[in-house]
Amino acid sequence: MTNKELILKFIDEVFNAHDLSKLDEYMRDDYMQHSVEAQDGKEGFRKFAEGFFQLDPYMDVKKIFESDDNTVAVFFKCSFKGGHAAKVVDMYRIQDGKLAEHWDVVQQLTEEDAVNNGRGSF
Repeated sequence: MTNKELILKFIDEVFNAHDLSKLDEYMRDDYMQHSVEAQDGKEGFRKFAEGFFQLDPYMDVKKIFESDDNTVAVFFKCSFKGGHAAKVVDMYRIQDGKLAEHWDVVQQLTEEDAVNNGRGSF
């Protein structure tokens, strides 16, 4: 499996299915986190995700890029219950076939974003 395929499966099987039982398959115990929303380690991610899943997120991947240095960047729309959404770029470093490090950039979307330039956000 390529690193890109690993990230797509992780998004589908963990985030979109809201299933934390598969973390051991995808994530290193010493997972490093650069997001202010979560703590380091698999357990830090688990605590974040348990709260995040209460928002019923769904990630619709728009673009994904894989570099030569085991880094994958994924650009997606994250939709939440109640009609809220965000534009997100997540970047992961892969080590030994598992997620080792994570960075993110998140922009909350508004109705203005959809019509501002006539092209929409995606």
